[in-house]
Formats: sequence, C-alpha cells, structure tokens
Amino acid sequence: MLKIKNYIFALFLLGSILLFGQEFPDYQERMFLTLSDSLRSPNIMSQATEGSIDAEEYLIGAGDKLFISISGMQELNYTLSVNHEGVVFIPKVGVVDLRDLNLKQARKKIEEKILNYFKNVEVNVLLVELRKIKVSLIGDVGKPGVFIFPANARLMDLIINSAGLNPTANFREILIKSKNEENLYFDLLPFLRFGDRKNNPLLHEGDIVVVNKIDETVFIAGEVSYPGTYEFKEGETIEELIHLAGGLLNKARRDSIEVIRFVDDGFSQQSKFYSFDEIREGKIPLSKYDNILIRKIPRIFENRFVVISGMIKYPGYYKIKKDSTTLLDIIKEAGGLREEASLDEASLTRSSETEVTEDPEFERLKLIPVADMTEDEYDYLKAKSRQRAGRVVVDFFRLLKFNDQSENLILKKEDIINFPEVKNYITMLGQVVNPGHIIFEEKLSVEDYIQLAGGFGWRALEGDVRVIKAKTGEWIEADDVDKLEPGDTIWIPEDPPGPKFWDVFTTALSVVGQLAAVVAATVAVIIATK
Repeated sequence: MLKIKNYIFALFLLGSILLFGQEFPDYQERMFLTLSDSLRSPNIMSQATEGSIDAEEYLIGAGDKLFISISGMQELNYTLSVNHEGVVFIPKVGVVDLRDLNLKQARKKIEEKILNYFKNVEVNVLLVELRKIKVSLIGDVGKPGVFIFPANARLMDLIINSAGLNPTANFREILIKSKNEENLYFDLLPFLRFGDRKNNPLLHEGDIVVVNKIDETVFIAGEVSYPGTYEFKEGETIEELIHLAGGLLNKARRDSIEVIRFVDDGFSQQSKFYSFDEIREGKIPLSKYDNILIRKIPRIFENRFVVISGMIKYPGYYKIKKDSTTLLDIIKEAGGLREEASLDEASLTRSSETEVTEDPEFERLKLIPVADMTEDEYDYLKAKSRQRAGRVVVDFFRLLKFNDQSENLILKKEDIINFPEVKNYITMLGQVVNPGHIIFEEKLSVEDYIQLAGGFGWRALEGDVRVIKAKTGEWIEADDVDKLEPGDTIWIPEDPPGPKFWDVFTTALSVVGQLAAVVAATVAVIIATK
C-alpha cells in the first residue's frame, strides 16, 4: 500500500513539474493579441481589414450581390443576388449555378451562359456588395463566441475583433474547420512577423476557428533577430526555426550551433554541434523541448573607441589599438590641451568597469535613518555614496608636466577622458549673505571667504561649516582644512527653526490633559477601595 502511495505521489510531482515548470512562448507578437479586454481598443462593429478582393481567392456565396452589364444593340444592366442555394437568375438567360466557385470562375461561367443567348455583346460582371458570414471562435481564447463579418474577413480580423487569445494559446497551430468537415491548420506567427498572407486565410460561412493550448515548446537563444521560446510544431526543422527567429545575425558563429536535446527518459540532456550548412542541407527536424544555442564570434566587428572631452582642442571619439594606445597618444592626437584645462580635476573613467557589484551592506544602510546608525555605519554610507564608479586614478599633473610614464596608462575601449575647465573660484553655499562664486586667492582662509560673501546669514550654524574638496568630493570640517584649492566649495548649514508656539502649546496641553486623567483615575480607585 505504501508503495502505491509513493508511486501516486511521484506521478503527481512529475505532472506538477511538467505543468508549472514549462516556460511559455515569450515572443513580442503575442503581446497585443493576448491583452485583456480593458487594454484592447474598443471595436464597435466587426469589419474586415481589406478593401480589395482577390478574384481567385474569394468564393461566391449566398447573399453576394453582382452587377451584370450586357452591352450590344441595347444596354442591359442587372443587380442580382446569389440565393441561398448558391445560384443566380439572370433575366432572358436563366439560372446560373455558382456554388463552390471563386469570383473569377463565376465571371467566366456567367459570361459563357450569357453568350449562349446574346451575340456580339460585351459582358461585365462586378461584385458590388459582399454577403455577411457567420464564424465561430472557440478554444483557448478570452471569450468564445459567434461573430458576423463581411465575406472578405480573414483570420486576423476575427482575432482582433474578439476578446483576444489567452497567454497559453498556441499561435502556431490554429485549426479552421469548414462546413464540409475539412480541417486546415495555420501558423499565425509568420503572418505577424513576415506578412506571410497564406497564414492569414479568408474565412468562410460556418467556419469554426479552434485555438489550442500550448503543449510543447522549443527555445532558441543567441545571435538571431528574435531569440525566445516558441511553440513546438511537429515536423518543423531547425533551419525553419532559425528562419522564424529572424535568421542568423552577422556576428553568429555558423560553424558550431549547439542543439541541446532531451534523451528518451525525459530527464537527461545531450548536446550536438552542427554547422549551419549541415543544418540547412540535412533538414534536421526539431524535437520537443529542444534548445538551440547560437553563439557570437568573439570580438568580430568590435569598435575600439575612446571619448575625450572638455578643454581639449579636438574633442570627440578616437580609435585605439588594443593593448597599445596610451593616454598621451590620444591627448596628442586630439591636438593637446587648451589653456583653460584643469589637470587637477581631469579624470579617466573606465565605463567597462562601471557595473558595480551589488553591496548588500550599502543597500541596507540606505534604508536606515541616519540617527539610528553607528558612527562607522554612517562613515561607510558616506564613503560609498561618494564613490565614482569606474574612476581610474591618474595623476594628470605628473603625466603632463613631468612626463611620468607610470601615469601613462594604456587605454581600453569605451574609456572616457575629461578635462574640465579650470575653476578659478571658491563656491559659497548655504547660509551666507551672498552665496555664489568668489575668485580664488591662495592666501585667503575659510573665514576670509565667508566675510567676502557678506558674513554668516542669520540662521547659519557657525560652528558646523564644511569644505567640499573639488578633487575628491570629500567633506571636511572647516577647522581641519589646511589649504583651500580652486573649485572647493564652502558650505554653511542652516540652523533648523525651533517649534512653533502653537505646536508647543497644544503638545503641552495634551500632556497636561493626560496627566489629569491619570490623577483622576487614581483618586477614583482610592475612593472606591475605602
């Protein structure tokens, strides 16, 4: 009995994995056709998307109206309807059976019939009004139902005018069952992606469109235009899937396309490698749950550029040679520095290294109020906040003034070199009378600059002045600054205003009221116990 229970549990577990572990197709064409009703555009009346008719594709049926002109000795014009038996009666000619004929065939048959009764005439047959058809949509759809369309409606007209397909719907095997029990399958994706009209057929009276649920999938990744998960189609080849995914990109490796396939037990996988020529010539069929991996040729068509900006004669993009081009090479190629260039604030940023590894401690500290942090935690938060991702330490002064080759770094692609303009001023921020820029003078101190800015404002925290260093971004207490440098910022914080009288009054009144209530309750208890 225990073995049976274990067997049943194993089957249930396997079924759960297959049901919930399966990844559904994710290509972009599914997005609109699986939107909910509230997100779809309202459609007041179902209409076909095409105005023109293909005479070889359109089938004549009951309700179509034809204009027939017979030109000869006299002009005869008739507007006639095809009756419910599929025939049309032409005066002076008789009945013409148009069942199962397309428009081109119907025109020829009508003309031949008329020419049996009229000689030396010109016959014209025009379709002037389309009949209405009734079609059904069922299966894995938003709302199954019956729809009425003009007779030139196509499969996409039905889907767009319905409540859409479910996210689990199989776009690639849509069944259309005709009145005469003919079953035809259509793949909607080639029409949506490439405009393949044969997969967007005309609908006919009594058609039932059945949308099945996805059962099995395949996956393609790498150097194709549309990587992703797709519905598995029996008999489809790897080459056809690659074509459906938009084909190979220029950087795709064509000599080693990996096909990862489950073996018969459904648990183990094995890999095989094929060239694209082998796939194309061998017509290798897909198996359910195949994974097709198309890798990239490393470093092919790889641009190697750096950007130099700021106070340089010819800023812009410059090509470099791998493991060869240096800082001085690019500065020279860009025409050298302008007089206004600042060597102290010049920077080299390596954008390939800007992706900073996630720091859980930093993320935790960002969620904690500063008042609740320890001194070390606050210092760490400040240091991490000021960190400049990708910044490479270079002493441009030593490099350009003393030709120190230890600072002449070899550049990497996407490096950014910047020479900002010299800031020959000190910036005054916060609670001074006249905040702004003051021309730098080496002999002046922090107190001197505050006086030049008009002195402290009336709400300044005079004992908490900070200096923000231009080179490092470091915040230093004014008393600890040995020397100011061009570009530094002096910040005077504001003394926050005290509480308003009314707030203090109402708070005090509330406290007094609470105390009075406690005293009254205590007295009441004492009296009650006597």
